[in-house]
Amino acid sequence: MEWQYTHGLADPTLVDPDAWEHDLALLARPGNDEAQVRLFANYATNPPLYAPFQAWLRESGVPVVVVWGRNDEIFAAAGAEQFRRDAPHAQVELLDGGHFLLESHLDDVVQIILEWSNVSAPRS
Repeated sequence: MEWQYTHGLADPTLVDPDAWEHDLALLARPGNDEAQVRLFANYATNPPLYAPFQAWLRESGVPVVVVWGRNDEIFAAAGAEQFRRDAPHAQVELLDGGHFLLESHLDDVVQIILEWSNVSAPRS
């Protein structure tokens, strides 16, 4: 569990160990193992939704900001870049972090979103 939080970080001490300890405590609750298996099995329902979502991105022209951990080995940075295919004007930000980017780079992510929302917000 710790690996998911600290892998890909130049400074793993940026992440409070309480993050993964809290996750472990929640995962240890009775019945949670069955719930996790059901959740993982449900992931198979996601791929058929990709094409309609990608079409919606292309057709809607909705503003898109993608903030991603460059060193995330669970969802690789190439996945972030793929948003540009369907949303060519997407702002893609790859930060020097891992999978749980908010645990190590919260202030950076918030700043990116705030700046993006000021630029992308519709003007009345």
